Amino acid sequence: MNTKSPNVYSISPHVSFADALVHGVMEKFGERPETLSQVTLLLPTRRACRTVRDAFLRYGDGKAMLLPRMQPIGDLDEDELALTGWQDIGGLNAINPAIAPLRRQILLTRLILGFEKEKTTADQAAQLANELASLLDQVHTEGLNFTDLQSLVPEDYSEHWNITLDFLKILTEHWPSILESEGVLDPAQRRNRLLAAQRQVWEKTPAKHPVIAAGSTASIPAVADLLACVARMENGMVVLPGLDRFMADDDWDNLDPNHPQYGLRQLLRRMRTAPQEVRDWGDFALSGAHPLRARLLSEAMLPAASTDKWRTMTHPANGLLAGVERLDCPTPFEEAGAIALMLRNELEFAGNTAALVTPDRNLARRVASELRRWQIEIDDSAGIPLQHSPVGAFLRLLAQCVADDFAPVALLALCKHPFSAAGMDSKVFRRQVRRLELYSLRGPRPTGGLSGLRSALEKREADWRKRTKRLSVYQKKILDELNGLLDALDKAFHPFSKVMKRKKTDILKLVESHIRAAEQMASIDVETGAQRLWAGEAGETCADFISELIEAANGFGELDCASYPALFDALLAGRAVRPKFGAHPRLSILGLFEARLQQFDLVVLAGLNEGTWPPDTTASPWMSRPMMRDFGLPLPEFHIGQTAHDFAQHFCAPRVVITRSERVDGTPTVRSRWLRRLENRLSGTELAEDFKGNAGWLSMQAALDYVAKIQAVAPPAPRPPVSARPRHLYVTRVEEWMRDPYGLYAKEILKIRKLDPIDADPGAADYGNIIHESLEKFMDKYPRDLPDNAVEELRAIGREVFGAELENPGIWAFWWPRFERICDWFVAQEQDRRALIAKSYSEIEGGLTFEAPAGPFTISAKADRVDLFKDGEIAIIDYKTGVPPTKKEVEAGFAPQLPLEAAIAMAGGFEPFGPRDVKELEFWRLRGAQEAGKRQAATDNPAQTAADALEGLQGLVAAYDRIEAPYGSRPNPENAPKYSDYEHLARIKEWSTAAQEGEE
Repeated sequence: MNTKSPNVYSISPHVSFADALVHGVMEKFGERPETLSQVTLLLPTRRACRTVRDAFLRYGDGKAMLLPRMQPIGDLDEDELALTGWQDIGGLNAINPAIAPLRRQILLTRLILGFEKEKTTADQAAQLANELASLLDQVHTEGLNFTDLQSLVPEDYSEHWNITLDFLKILTEHWPSILESEGVLDPAQRRNRLLAAQRQVWEKTPAKHPVIAAGSTASIPAVADLLACVARMENGMVVLPGLDRFMADDDWDNLDPNHPQYGLRQLLRRMRTAPQEVRDWGDFALSGAHPLRARLLSEAMLPAASTDKWRTMTHPANGLLAGVERLDCPTPFEEAGAIALMLRNELEFAGNTAALVTPDRNLARRVASELRRWQIEIDDSAGIPLQHSPVGAFLRLLAQCVADDFAPVALLALCKHPFSAAGMDSKVFRRQVRRLELYSLRGPRPTGGLSGLRSALEKREADWRKRTKRLSVYQKKILDELNGLLDALDKAFHPFSKVMKRKKTDILKLVESHIRAAEQMASIDVETGAQRLWAGEAGETCADFISELIEAANGFGELDCASYPALFDALLAGRAVRPKFGAHPRLSILGLFEARLQQFDLVVLAGLNEGTWPPDTTASPWMSRPMMRDFGLPLPEFHIGQTAHDFAQHFCAPRVVITRSERVDGTPTVRSRWLRRLENRLSGTELAEDFKGNAGWLSMQAALDYVAKIQAVAPPAPRPPVSARPRHLYVTRVEEWMRDPYGLYAKEILKIRKLDPIDADPGAADYGNIIHESLEKFMDKYPRDLPDNAVEELRAIGREVFGAELENPGIWAFWWPRFERICDWFVAQEQDRRALIAKSYSEIEGGLTFEAPAGPFTISAKADRVDLFKDGEIAIIDYKTGVPPTKKEVEAGFAPQLPLEAAIAMAGGFEPFGPRDVKELEFWRLRGAQEAGKRQAATDNPAQTAADALEGLQGLVAAYDRIEAPYGSRPNPENAPKYSDYEHLARIKEWSTAAQEGEE
């Protein structure tokens, strides 16, 4: 029979819960081994079971002993229940199995897509399905019924919530029948039934041997009911973690859901037990924190209505905060570094253990990364997200690559993944991918598909043939290798690509062809793709996911193929890889739930900021607060109370460090409400100083990367041999030589060329080239007389030159209208000039050679346009789509291109017309804006300016024909170029100053 007075105990938080529990069990039942083995311990989690098992080993000093039967009450299953009496309630077959989480998500996704029709994409539906699944679990956990949603009066709420209630008919009207047809239950519903079944068994036939439920705060009502049953059994006991022994009766009545004791108060009320009736389990003289630290926390956490009591409370005892440190860090960078130092320092003490407890996953990852400084891999209870693991990332990249029709960025991201090999030797594959990037994927995007890449290779071959008339042996080898690479990629991708080109298809076909393509793409010459992909912990986890997905997707139906990659990502999210081996045995990173009942020599509580610990009270996407209250769901503040209890338990550890960051992502933070309450309670006491931040760890963290002296570096000043210095330049390079000699050195001597961007949109340079080519073709076609429809002719030539670029909406909307305005302006200029011109020459080449100290030097030019006037003089015109140099810059010699072209012309360097006097040097600025074009004279005296430019060039060549002359970077900062492709090579930001660089 059940006793009238519940057997409820509590263990103070200042001692190790697991050790105190074991000491109590051994004191009560440890005299005879067979008696101990008949004890059943119900613990919150499997991790808690391992912790208590270790505590038994410590108690027995490692000696062999029979242990009690330990069951995790949070994830109870049939084989872990006390089976006696099950037959009376229907036996093991009375409760259907739980639906697999992925199957539930898939089925809910299908329902949402059917409800929303075309309004929601598949990946959005999958994310919504996760939210619905969470709502299902929450409702079942609280023991509620969805039919009660109908009792919510629609008129009491806004129209938005009425729409939501209509959407939730997915759960009220459709979901129950689906579960029935599948023969399954929701996981939370099934857990409740198992717990209820166990309770019914014990209510009918109380356990003959001791049953101890320990460490649970019973936030799940079904667990609370079971604990109430255990507490009233003659052989049953419930042991609570950290019940407040110092709170007054009126304070217990004033608790709100934010309070750390709120959950325990609700459990005690369900047991019909007052806090004063709870007995002490005993601390058994275990070493721990100061026993009054729990009292300090109790006083600091008083309900808001009782905080006036602080004024009359006695000061806390000295030494109460011994073992407590606090660290306020500037940013998470310093916080993570300091925590890593603390954990590393603990390893200096033989056998000591340490743990970081935090809900901040970003901070946890930072700490794990910092520990690798000492080659330490730490055990992180959250694991690694599967989608970020090598195999998960590979599968996601492959799906996205095919969906993007082999766009350059997507293709390179996939091909540069370590798993990619397409059946080839990995090193050979990587080399060929780099060449494919260089010769086909940089610059404007090729047309779609692998066929577009073949066309890009054919274009590259045509360019090579145009330059050299025939292919070299090396060029032929490259083309053969790259075509072979495309053949291998086509073989790997063809089945999946074929399926993805359909508008809709069955999701199973997508998954199966996706995996076949992945295995083919991951294969190498000596190993299959399956052997490589599915090996190791991440591979096994991913293989399990794929197997579950194939099983769960059965019956889903057809899916829009374009949405498959995003849906795959959404289904993969939330899965984690938890390494089984390789982590340090004495260090851990734990979340709040995983850290419960754990014991360590050092506990670091990190991320103590509002919004992190405690978390924000986010609104439910399904119900407003009044709706949640009326329906019976707990308000979000209840979760804050649970995290407050976690903080309270860990704060009472013997050695604890509390850390926070004052700024996160540049935004000031607010310290946790619990820290503020402790500060307020300690204000004016001798312990107030003890609870201020300790900067010692920050100093040590800063010292790790401290550099005693930063050696200033000088600007680069390479002095190559005179024989290696250029003896030929184009006039367009002379200005760079004057303004930034290092840039010329990098390009002309080191032969370094800037790579085109990958998948580049045509930029200003491409626009300029298109304008130049269009005008060149027009001038070549009509060198003397203009046709009557000159504007239409020029636009037709422009359409031909623009080509496929006009299909780009941005180019069609922005560039083409500008070009049309340029056509109008240009033809108007031509109509006025043609009467004075004998002939116009476009893109005409010429050169000039002169003697220099190290030998002859040749300057070459390719003039945009040269007009031969009828009087025998010429005009040299440079088309500019950007901002041309000013007359002052030209005459001062800082923009020598046009003057040097004039010098070449005056010397007879342009063969078609021999030596000529230069009448005009002009820039034609072709903007295509409201002012479509503008003519700008480069100088008032072309002949003198040309002579000065040539003289300046000769002096420049003579200066650099001396070995002592360095190719410095920006020798005159005020005349430095606004942009250079070689700034990073010159490491300008390392040696330049604001005074030198002006705007830098």
